[in-house]
Amino acid sequence: PGELYIGGQGVAKGYLNRDELTVETFVADPFDSDPQARLYRTGDLVRWRADGNLEYLGRNDDQVKIRGFRVELGEIEVRLAEHADVREAVVLCRQDVPGDKRLVAYVTARQPETVLDIESLRSHLQGTLPEYMVPAAYVQLDALPLTANGKLDRKALPVPDAQSLISRGYEAPQGEVEVALAEIWAEVLQVERIGRNDNFFDLGGHSLLAMRMVSQVRLQLGVELPLGELFARGELAAVAAALGGVARSELTAILPVKRDQPMPLSFAQQRLWFLAQMDGGNQAYNIPMALSLEGTLDVTALTRALARIVERHETLRSRFVSREGAAQVLFAPTCADATLSVEDIRHVPHRLQEAIRVEAVAPFNLADGPLIRAHLLHVADDRHVLLLTVHHIVADGWSMGVLSQELLALYPAFCQGQPDPLPPLAIQYTDYAVWQRRWLSGERLQHQAAYWRQALEGAPTLLTLPTDRPRPAQQDFAGASLAMQLNARLTADLRQLAQRQGITLYMALMTAWATTLTRLSGQVEVVIGSPVAGRGRSELEDLVGLFVNTLAVRIDTSGNPSGEALLAQVKTRVLEAQEHQDLPFEQVVEVVRPTRSLAHPPLFQNTLNWMPGKHAAASLGDLRVVPIEQVSQVSKFDLSLNLSEQGETLVGTLDYATALFDEATAQRYLGYFVQVLETLANDEQTHLDRITLVGKEERRYLLETLNTTALAQVNDEQTVHAM
Repeated sequence: PGELYIGGQGVAKGYLNRDELTVETFVADPFDSDPQARLYRTGDLVRWRADGNLEYLGRNDDQVKIRGFRVELGEIEVRLAEHADVREAVVLCRQDVPGDKRLVAYVTARQPETVLDIESLRSHLQGTLPEYMVPAAYVQLDALPLTANGKLDRKALPVPDAQSLISRGYEAPQGEVEVALAEIWAEVLQVERIGRNDNFFDLGGHSLLAMRMVSQVRLQLGVELPLGELFARGELAAVAAALGGVARSELTAILPVKRDQPMPLSFAQQRLWFLAQMDGGNQAYNIPMALSLEGTLDVTALTRALARIVERHETLRSRFVSREGAAQVLFAPTCADATLSVEDIRHVPHRLQEAIRVEAVAPFNLADGPLIRAHLLHVADDRHVLLLTVHHIVADGWSMGVLSQELLALYPAFCQGQPDPLPPLAIQYTDYAVWQRRWLSGERLQHQAAYWRQALEGAPTLLTLPTDRPRPAQQDFAGASLAMQLNARLTADLRQLAQRQGITLYMALMTAWATTLTRLSGQVEVVIGSPVAGRGRSELEDLVGLFVNTLAVRIDTSGNPSGEALLAQVKTRVLEAQEHQDLPFEQVVEVVRPTRSLAHPPLFQNTLNWMPGKHAAASLGDLRVVPIEQVSQVSKFDLSLNLSEQGETLVGTLDYATALFDEATAQRYLGYFVQVLETLANDEQTHLDRITLVGKEERRYLLETLNTTALAQVNDEQTVHAM
């Protein structure tokens, strides 16, 4: 089915004195060589029948989009008319307040004296329709307004008043499932009270928190809640109702395994071990962290705290060796890797930045270890800087947060002579690696593999962006980083855009990034790497280890879609990818079998990484702890955009491969991305080819500065040939 267009000699040029409607309804005819030829958009939805006739399905005007879902208003009207007390029903999508798009139902009663009950109407619809199709307001009329021709006069339908709106005040959860789900939401969202009408995303939920919530539902309620159900329903009562129809969780328990035989690497570790054998591939996977410690430091307590963390997390004592051509993991004795080196630089303050830079890229020896380094710089009498560097094969970004939190708990306890306050860990990372290889097999492996094979079949293997230099024959991982910050106004506009479209902020950013890349490359298909935490089980949240997985999100921009259409596509693609995130990236590459090259990573060469909100200064006993921002010196991809929320703004960095791009080019690309964000936030109906990448300042620079080519030296009396 689709919308009916009419073309040919009989099509008019437009509406008389109605230019805006003409532009909207009379569009260019792509099937005619005459550039002036037009097609007329009828607004009628039709489909071809087997006998060659067209079947009328309804009006396109009756199809709207709410929270990213396409809604047929006629279907809601039919359901309302089935209510015993309703005679006629009309549903509109209204936006009486900018950014607040809602469904409004107008109804008349079968009996003139009947006062229709709003809750009864709502409950009736909830029994047959998804939550996003249930109107937010209900207006009872004596009769529907008609035009002089006897047609419904939609413009005469009144704006709903306060009494017409469903009250969204607090209503306590009802029943065991709602109560249990409310407790899970409260814990995950860090909200004190959850009502049955509260929406997960309106309370601050995003994709990462959604995954944590799904994990807790699996653990506490024993069922598997698809992410799509959460996005489609949103409200606690509706999500709780959906739990009754979802499948029981099939996840098996992760149990400790004996260490009496060689231990396997996880799939992610296997790939990193291979990459580390390449030139430059080792230090490219360092994870550095620098903390400024202000106050009187107890070095002994700090040393004990770090030693306890290394003792607590077995993976920090890992060694990776090759035995008979295969990688194996071994573990060093408990205290072997817990060394804290101390350096006094109080009289050479310039040494600080050099030490931070050198420490961040110093290579690790995976076979000999250790794979964690702790270096303490004595900067001033009351200030130290702690440099912690870990190899990515034993940790990820989430792990660095675990290390920080455990340090914040252990140091003050040891300062006061108290015992370790941390609860024991039930399992270690190696137990997970063994479980992963057993669990991801058979039909489960085939199902995940089938999705990725279909999703990435025929996808471009290389995104060709304009570069300042040709791509080297082998990737060298050298990189640099640019900082960025979106102002509070644009951030607020993007949040409103996400709310209007029923998507997360990350999905809006992904859409803008895909638009930027497709405009720069000229390719209609782009594949973007999307890192996910990979900790879909609650018992993994407190472990240090390499759990992160990177999803290949394929986005199709062909056909010059509107921003709204692309936002909807990105939402679908991201949700599908997250539903199939259990297959590690390494396995996806094996399934898809793209053309491999040492010059670039497989499947995608750019990423968009949504990071948890940056932490402000914290306390470590009597110390004030302030994270020190570090400038990246490596880049695993051509471009990596890293973003996070910080108060009322969005902050982040663009990491770029210096073998390909100059700083000025990377800065320009970052400016294009911001321009796309501005356009999408202001009007998501804009089509991709109408989005201007060049901002006012750059346009002025291009026209007034770069366009002054030697004209000042031309003699006015010269002929053209003499010039």
